[in-house]
Amino acid sequence: MFSPLTHDDPHGLGPYRLIARLGSGGMGTVYLARSATGRTAALKTMHARIAGDPASRARFRLEADAARVIGPVHGARVFDADPQAETPWLATEYVLGPPLDEAVALAGPLPEPAVRALGALLCAALAQLHASEVVHRDLKPSNIMITADGPKVIDFGIARALGDDRLTRTGVAAGTPAFMSPEQATGREHTSAGDVFALAGVLTYAAAGHGPFGTGQHADLVYRVRYADPDLTGVPAALVPVLARCLGKDPADRPTTTELAAQLHGVQSDFSSHLPEPLLLEIARRAGGVWHARTHRLPAPEHHGPAETAPGSQPATASPCPAASCWPSGSSVLATAAVAAGAWAWLGRREDTRTPPIDSGTASPEKPAGDLVWQVQTSYADPLVPPAPSSSTNCSSWASTAYRAWTP
Repeated sequence: MFSPLTHDDPHGLGPYRLIARLGSGGMGTVYLARSATGRTAALKTMHARIAGDPASRARFRLEADAARVIGPVHGARVFDADPQAETPWLATEYVLGPPLDEAVALAGPLPEPAVRALGALLCAALAQLHASEVVHRDLKPSNIMITADGPKVIDFGIARALGDDRLTRTGVAAGTPAFMSPEQATGREHTSAGDVFALAGVLTYAAAGHGPFGTGQHADLVYRVRYADPDLTGVPAALVPVLARCLGKDPADRPTTTELAAQLHGVQSDFSSHLPEPLLLEIARRAGGVWHARTHRLPAPEHHGPAETAPGSQPATASPCPAASCWPSGSSVLATAAVAAGAWAWLGRREDTRTPPIDSGTASPEKPAGDLVWQVQTSYADPLVPPAPSSSTNCSSWASTAYRAWTP
């Protein structure tokens, strides 16, 4: 789940101290980070080699704007961002849950009620984007995080305003071939109907464990997206006509997000009640892993000189413990996570739903940020603590309670 920092990773950006790596790609790196007030965040940065490109910086700023548009209910709450910094960065809520592709790999295809609930909530997320004339353009299983409260849409790296082609060259496709729309595959305008096409591909994956156009080389996938019928093998029969219409080649034939939500008849009960038990336990395990994460930095290679501090970064501080003891092994995380050997003191959840002020890092350390208070391990005897699930415990109820104790 986490990887150690490398010797040349910055020690901090803005008010955030870097804890671990969450992932890295062609555009930048995402870190687990904490502020001086105790707020834990996912902090995304841009690689130095492309930070000087004005177009790349514009995309980074648009990504932050799109993340703010979708809001904290359907996406990861944006805490702070500095796209103008020498090393541009974006700090968002760290989402407690796996991406959909990992969830399906762990627990198998989701049951039909879960797929319907997932689809209805994702329709609401896209509707919020589209109401602001923003399209995602890269909706896929790895960009949808599954939490106990519902899915969250992330990664708006190629999102843009409808009709804005300043960052897109005509005839050039941007997106993920297996889930892009036919019009997107040919470099044409990707409208809200294109997001609906991608959503149907995501729901096919959730219901059947595979995408509607298979896997393979880029050119093969683009051809199937443009000309082949979708493969809906394994999709529950009642969902086949609904998804088939969304996967129509003509954008005008696809339903709107409002129409699709009505056809899905998303169940109104708690989202977590529809998730399989292994997935609920994985959500709780990840919560435990975040609490136990400690800073560990890999040493520089012997031939390498002293690591330089990246522009805008904070100086290193002395570690309170040896790296080996600070960085937990997989077995220690599992042993201390809520799913295996503990329960968590519920320190309260704010009822105030207003957007919190940006964390400047100047708040008193004695008063942690109210929107994200991490918990401490305690004994089963504590009356405020939900015990670990037993054979007679409703797993979805327990995992949902434990999850909400960690979230805003």
